[in-house]
Amino acid sequence: MHEILIEEKILARNDEIAAQNRKALSERGVYAINIVSAPGAGKTSLIEKMAAELKALGMGFAVVEGDLEGDLDSKRIERHGIPALQITTGRACHLDAHQVSHSLPWVFEQSGIELLVIENVGNMVCPAEYDLGEEMTVMVMSAAEGDDKPLKYPAIFSASEALVINKTDLAPHTDFDIGKARLNALKVNPNLKIFETSCRTGAGIGEWARYLAGVVRHDK
Repeated sequence: MHEILIEEKILARNDEIAAQNRKALSERGVYAINIVSAPGAGKTSLIEKMAAELKALGMGFAVVEGDLEGDLDSKRIERHGIPALQITTGRACHLDAHQVSHSLPWVFEQSGIELLVIENVGNMVCPAEYDLGEEMTVMVMSAAEGDDKPLKYPAIFSASEALVINKTDLAPHTDFDIGKARLNALKVNPNLKIFETSCRTGAGIGEWARYLAGVVRHDK
């Protein structure tokens, strides 16, 4: 009973801060997305590949990186000329709204930013519970995983507006069935927008980036 009450208080406080984050971002015309996935699904590679496409569309964006340790991913993104800030979570398996709130002054110092990409810690359970102040949650799964993931982790798929099925170039070499993955995802969340991408071949990256840019600019 006490554990439930403590968790409810933590989530309630998180939601309060998330609402403040959302308001601050909206007031400055910055649209935020929260990218979530299991470890190794290719979130960082997807962001890297998005960079050129979004730059070609004239869209400025910044990235807040969440990792248990190190700054390898933020350095990878910075190589593409994209400002990136690392949040090291230590033992915490997800980002929370309080951590993101501390990154916002840095975000607002960047010039010409229309989009904030928050790359969450690789985890398919905890991030579903924590609102960060984003406008869109993007789930990334890959062909290196099981096509039944949506049925096994329904909360995170239900909380997402878009699904990116990544590493599609690997599908012919695995038992992963892209069609089945799509059907399973839509069973859980019929409103999901689904994209298929390969960061190795570049397939689908342009379509995903154009969709994202359209959402960001239409929302303004």
